[in-house]
Amino acid sequence: MIYCNIRISDLTRQCVYIKTADPERDDMNILMIEDDKDLCETVSFSLRQEGFSVDVCHDGEEGLYYMEDGIHDLVILDRMLPHMDGITLLKEARKRGIRTPVIFLTALGELNDKLTGLNCGADDYMVKPFAFEELLARIHCLLRRPGTYDSSPVLKLEDITYDPATRRLSGNGTECTLSNREGNLLEIFLRNPGQTLPRALLLNRVWGPDSDVEEGNLDNYIHFLRRRLKTVKSGLSVRTVRGVGYQIG
Repeated sequence: MIYCNIRISDLTRQCVYIKTADPERDDMNILMIEDDKDLCETVSFSLRQEGFSVDVCHDGEEGLYYMEDGIHDLVILDRMLPHMDGITLLKEARKRGIRTPVIFLTALGELNDKLTGLNCGADDYMVKPFAFEELLARIHCLLRRPGTYDSSPVLKLEDITYDPATRRLSGNGTECTLSNREGNLLEIFLRNPGQTLPRALLLNRVWGPDSDVEEGNLDNYIHFLRRRLKTVKSGLSVRTVRGVGYQIG
């Protein structure tokens, strides 16, 4: 249990922590779009201790970019963001068919603010300051809803089919299950077939913009992904574009 008393003005924080183990949540991905980096650090740390994978970004345009990947199970969204405010972001995401559950977490707490947020497509609305226990409970509630896990459609390219919900890769009469990182990496490639994806983009999308992961980890997972494609006897390959990144084709 974690209690966070977080005020926007002075960012006072009080945290008491007892880890709750739940292996069923190990592969749940949460995206936090919030321009307050201290708040992001506090909340993302607490969520990771609860078994979630967490990506963070700090402006609206970047947040929409991440939401389009379809690799997150839930989004925690602020309303007051640089470049694109949260309301505009969510309206645009829903217009593009992005159905990922969204919780607004914002200092704007008047009734009209809440109605505006919920009516534009949010699934829940919380006001700062807040108790982390309550945020966690609301996350659990949304993730238990039927249909939460099938927001990402099955992806197909040439002789393979990949289901992001189950991380099952199949092709040519064989199939295998990918790890969380392998699945996220493959999904990005399948959503951008034939495009050369820069190394920095892949690192940011799969490990998160605030991660200090070494670039060699990306090379390792590209190797793992190539082996997975061979397992299902696919004619596709992940090609290295020297000095730039990788592409699938």
